[in-house]
Amino acid sequence: MALDPLYLATAIEAALACGRIHLQYFRKTLDIQKKGRIDLVTAADLAAEARFRALIASRFPDHAVIGEETAIEATAREARCQWIIDPIDGTTNFAHGLAIFCVSIALQVEGHLEVGVIYDPIAEELFTAERGGGARLNGAPLGVSRVSELVDAMLCTGFPYTVREDRMQQVDVFAAFLGTAQAVRRLGSAALDLAYVAAGRLDGFWEERLHPWDMAAGALLVAEAGGTITNIHGGALDLFQGHVMASNGRLHEQMLGVVRGARR
Repeated sequence: MALDPLYLATAIEAALACGRIHLQYFRKTLDIQKKGRIDLVTAADLAAEARFRALIASRFPDHAVIGEETAIEATAREARCQWIIDPIDGTTNFAHGLAIFCVSIALQVEGHLEVGVIYDPIAEELFTAERGGGARLNGAPLGVSRVSELVDAMLCTGFPYTVREDRMQQVDVFAAFLGTAQAVRRLGSAALDLAYVAAGRLDGFWEERLHPWDMAAGALLVAEAGGTITNIHGGALDLFQGHVMASNGRLHEQMLGVVRGARR
């Protein structure tokens, strides 16, 4: 059955609306709260997610929304259609005036990611994907890189908010990649990291302790751009499992091997 074209149109409409909210607040005096010791939420996060929830409730009242800034209702996990949103992926960057952040929106239907949209309002870059329909950046087709050796690869990762509690495991894996890759970056936005793998700007990405909204849209982008997306052990990606490995495909087994070696 063909997917309703209104789904992608809605995701794009919502992403652009959230981007306008970002720009209204960015580098202004912000109301910043803490959800954890180093986990921030701003008024812009809350406003953007509220706008999205209102749009979905009016347009698709039987759909569930899973978002970062609102507790996940038990029924949402069981819903046939699940919209998954991170209103600002890269909130810490945003709060500090660093222009590396985005809104990430995905639609999962019966367990399958069908639509993914990531919008960076600073760069005015709109990444879109539909299952089976490819990935695009501002309407132009996207494709992953062709790098085949880690020594030639630029990789990216992130550290979870719990890094202070389990930092040695994180540092061991990071150090192992530093010793094998051409370069390793840490940008502070998992959604943009995945979008950049899809665009061929990065050759691979891994991260643990993530949430569904961090990786849902980006996972579909990577897959539709011709890359490989799994969990960090090489198995099928489960958005609620919390970890991801993404690559151009050519590097995937090498990256998995580095993680296995570091953990031994």
